[in-house]
Amino acid sequence: MAAKLFLLLALCVFPVLVTANRKPPFHIVGRVYCDACRAGFWTSKCFYIPGAKVEIQCYDAVTDLLKYTLAGETGPDGKYDITVEDDHGDQRCYVTLVSSPHPTCKTVDYSLNKATVILTRNNGATASRHHANALGFFQDEPAAGCQELVHKLLYEE
Repeated sequence: MAAKLFLLLALCVFPVLVTANRKPPFHIVGRVYCDACRAGFWTSKCFYIPGAKVEIQCYDAVTDLLKYTLAGETGPDGKYDITVEDDHGDQRCYVTLVSSPHPTCKTVDYSLNKATVILTRNNGATASRHHANALGFFQDEPAAGCQELVHKLLYEE
């Protein structure tokens, strides 16, 4: 009788103990856009790029060697949501641009080609959803009206 009671207790308690230590995955969300004015910042001429490829890359904090990669792609609204199952507390992690499917917007803006993401709960963070800064490509040729728009944004009050 005692053995049956122990077995029943083990079957009920063990699954709870196993799942109690499991942390929810991280969701890294962000957007990829085309800088139609080649301004280096968002303007009203910019647009989001569906089907852009991005990648999460994590590097060892001591050796700087690449330890983890995970690919992602933007949806029809230019947003991506990448699920990362593991904690990467001992690594530096980034979302980086890989490629753009847009025929006239494929040049990487190297000031907006990667964003730091936190993939650990060892720093006191409790949220699973993390928002990365927007990443951008330059349009081959500035769109019509960009010179006036950028001048207005930068120099007029």
